[in-house]
Amino acid sequence: MEIPEPPASVADQPPFAPAETGIDSLDELRASIPITDRVAYFNTGATGPTPTALLDVVDEWNRAHKTDVLVDGDAYAVGFAAYEAIRERVAPFVGVDPAELALTESTADGLSAVLAALDLGPGDVAVTTDLEHPAADVPLARLAERGVTVRRVETTAGRIDTDEWAAAVADAELAVFYSLAWTYGTRLPVAEMTAAADEAGAFTLVDAVQGPGQRAVDVHEWGADAVVGSGHKWLLGVWGSGFLAVARDALAELQPAQVAYRSVTEPNGAFERKPAAARFERGTTAIGAHVGLAESVRLFDRLGTETIREEILRLADRLVDQLPAERVVSPAEPETGLVTVDVPEPEATVERLREAGVAIRSLSDPACVRASVHAFCTDEEIDRLAAELHTAW
Repeated sequence: MEIPEPPASVADQPPFAPAETGIDSLDELRASIPITDRVAYFNTGATGPTPTALLDVVDEWNRAHKTDVLVDGDAYAVGFAAYEAIRERVAPFVGVDPAELALTESTADGLSAVLAALDLGPGDVAVTTDLEHPAADVPLARLAERGVTVRRVETTAGRIDTDEWAAAVADAELAVFYSLAWTYGTRLPVAEMTAAADEAGAFTLVDAVQGPGQRAVDVHEWGADAVVGSGHKWLLGVWGSGFLAVARDALAELQPAQVAYRSVTEPNGAFERKPAAARFERGTTAIGAHVGLAESVRLFDRLGTETIREEILRLADRLVDQLPAERVVSPAEPETGLVTVDVPEPEATVERLREAGVAIRSLSDPACVRASVHAFCTDEEIDRLAAELHTAW
């Protein structure tokens, strides 16, 4: 779809034009995050701290769309043009074409929408792992209510036996799994798991929410049918900035349960779904969050995904090196910025560190604490976190 010319009131701002964020290095990224002078923040895996420049992008869009655009343009036409511009910006970042990308509210929104769009019922089998987040577990439980057999493959310390996975999906219609374990910080063999599911003819749905922002994501390289993610974690965006990538050849299998005028080819009451991932989009959803997502992607492209990944791994390795080896539950050689640590009282440890100005989170399975190490963190903060954790033993 060709993006129409936006009116003057928004033509020079995101998503139609790049923002002047003044962020061109990791040092400038840190300086732009307002909470870094108040807390040592290690909870990006839950929700990332947003730089002031990106908050301004969202605020300026909302202000212009609901004020200036009403004077010199059509708010709906501008909004629809913005959706297309956002798709054009975000799609290459995850390795898909714009037509293969839908804008959702969150990762959970995308997971739930895809699972509801599959024609599954009694006699069908869905396979997942014991690593999944409630965002996947809840809609999978809904499938179980409909008579679908939900089979879970057990893992060990965030690792999966691919032979066991292949055996489990051999008779399955659906495979749902993480690309990166949120509890262990391990990278799963996505392409191999997808290939095994494909051989069985199963639809593959990958939760990649912990990936974008700390490493490159390429949906087609994985071979997945659908991939969900969000901008509010490692991409440091705001809530409401989810996305869903659907491979073109997988669209025919998906008939969204919820439809509205953005889901169909002609919004006149006719019922022909769009021949694109946008069939999952509905009505006048909040645009500002996705404008921020598009600018986050632009920012991370400018800083360099590989530069960010290397700094995350360097900092995570610095943290692990200062902790007792027997207490580190995540890989001894970090694969991501998620570092999971065994402490006697996880929730009490989180609260104690919060009072000391250090933000981490607790986990229930495994019963540990988890630190999310991003590239905006510093060596001094890493050392401080390690010292605080030592007092837990």
